[in-house]
Amino acid sequence: MDLLHPQLAAFAAVIEEGSFDAAARRLSVTPSAVSQRIKALEDRLGHVLVVRQSPCRPTPSGEKLLRRVRPMQVLEAEAFADFQPGEVDGAHGRRVAIAVNDDSLQTWVLAALAELHRTHGYLFDVRVDDQDHTLALLRDGTVLGAITSESHAVQGCNVLPLGTMRYYAIASPDFVARNFSAGLNAASLAHASMIVFNRKDELQWRFVRRVTRAAIAPPIHYLPTSTGFVEAAARGLGWCLAPESLLAAALECKEIVVLDKRRVIDVPLYWQYASVRSATLQHVSQVLRKVAGNRLRRSS
Repeated sequence: MDLLHPQLAAFAAVIEEGSFDAAARRLSVTPSAVSQRIKALEDRLGHVLVVRQSPCRPTPSGEKLLRRVRPMQVLEAEAFADFQPGEVDGAHGRRVAIAVNDDSLQTWVLAALAELHRTHGYLFDVRVDDQDHTLALLRDGTVLGAITSESHAVQGCNVLPLGTMRYYAIASPDFVARNFSAGLNAASLAHASMIVFNRKDELQWRFVRRVTRAAIAPPIHYLPTSTGFVEAAARGLGWCLAPESLLAAALECKEIVVLDKRRVIDVPLYWQYASVRSATLQHVSQVLRKVAGNRLRRSS
């Protein structure tokens, strides 16, 4: 159930669903009706709001409007739930869009989302990106909150420290014997294959800079799976950085070894969210902070 003004509801649905047809299905109207509402809203504001491509995305003016609309959706859902609890339930009125880095999603965030769904019935629209880039989704209005490595608050947002995620460089014993028998140095790192999540992932490069300032160009595997990193390393695909919480089983079985226990990468994480008086955002923030407090290291 979309409670916003029909034009705003159509705009939000097109951006969230990625197309006019999908937005029409969600709103139970025709694609033509959605198109007419968007056009009327654009005429009213004097700005083009939607880039009409696949998937649809907001223009800069659309991003500005979306930053206003997102909190309105949550607040309207809460207001109607107070008076019509039977009509606005978790499946329709309380969908929460958040941005999360993949390592957090795989290691601790799912526990928080499950608790929130069980307790409050919230549904989640989770967008995944690197922790150094999730904040862009908060700035452009795509999400209401983001788990990020950035401590400086986005305008109009609050910041909560969550804790620190520690990463170790790992590889299989055989890979280490073949590539690092002479130790970790510029020469060995330049020739050993490196596993990287995607082209935004800077963790491995941060580790390299801890070892050497030399400009090196190692062979790289791009492998966009946090949980698969440990298995990939164990199978000898290369070396990589992985969260300590994912390493215990593979270390115990001696499938992997830590390259250097002294050289760790600590990534402080923060929850940034829209600063509106919303019970929904308050609940999400409290549970994320609680679960993170149990799963992450305390920030120094």
